[in-house]
Amino acid sequence: MRRLGTAGALAAALIATGATMQLDPWAWRHLVWPPIYQHDWGNFLRVFGTIYFWLPVAAAVWLEGRAHAPDRARRAWLLFVAPALAGGVAELLKMLVRRERPALHDGAYVFRAFNDRPFRTTDLGFPSGHAMVAFAAAAIIARLFPRAAPVAYLMAAACGLTRVLAQAHFASDVVGAAIAGWAVVALIWRLVERPASPAEESHG
Repeated sequence: MRRLGTAGALAAALIATGATMQLDPWAWRHLVWPPIYQHDWGNFLRVFGTIYFWLPVAAAVWLEGRAHAPDRARRAWLLFVAPALAGGVAELLKMLVRRERPALHDGAYVFRAFNDRPFRTTDLGFPSGHAMVAFAAAAIIARLFPRAAPVAYLMAAACGLTRVLAQAHFASDVVGAAIAGWAVVALIWRLVERPASPAEESHG
């Protein structure tokens, strides 16, 4: 059953990304607002998708939780590690997919050859690193603080939208990043929540 669930989730992710790719030309032409990062709120939404934002958040949750919620304090590190790991995975996926940013080719899909700067992700766009970090952060917040999930996911979606409006990414770069960020957190959570084996319990 778990395998079917995983296969179904993967199929849904591929369908969602593929469907968004059909919308990429329209989004490139119509979802455009280059000055978005000239506004403080636009920059804030972009920073939401960076690990620099989540390190102090994790530290604050840890400090507060030590006295009032020890279990959450012990897991506060996830608020930094999950987005950071998602950002690293985003860089790896960029090196594998190798689709360049839309602004370089007037909204056309162009893929960089593997022998052209094979280990550099400069100008590669799929998936969006900012969106992947933001959605991974939202996903871990949803696990740790379920009632805050709607706000976290709304912020992540807004972060991803700014990347499209700034023409830094295709819409499918953001959707693919959202799915991948959620998947990274699901894997992390499964490892964190893994029940101890009898041997581990006997040594505990």
